Amino acid sequence: MLAVTVDPNSAVAPFEQVRTQIAQQINDRVLPVGTKLPTVRRLAADLGIAANTAAKAYRELEQAGLIETRGRAGTFVGSAGERSNERAAEAAAEYARTVAALGIPREEALAIVRAALRA
Repeated sequence: MLAVTVDPNSAVAPFEQVRTQIAQQINDRVLPVGTKLPTVRRLAADLGIAANTAAKAYRELEQAGLIETRGRAGTFVGSAGERSNERAAEAAAEYARTVAALGIPREEALAIVRAALRA
């Protein structure tokens, strides 16, 4: 079952709060592959946010391959969610190769990653 909350007082945009929480639940396998998600309008109504806000969160999750829309059948957790950690490890390995080739010291490379994760 999808469990998402939005803190209106947070500095984090509502769509990002929704996107992050759903992604985390997919990655933690709380929402297994094939789980049907609420419609954009239902999610927006449940959370007290604009439909465009919910739609933006879903769009970004779909672009990341974590969810898929099957037309009138609805929106479901996609199989790419199973590979999230694997994809992240591949990206990290590529980053490590790139910074090594550029001659960037390890601590500076880690600082770049930390800054990117805060953004």
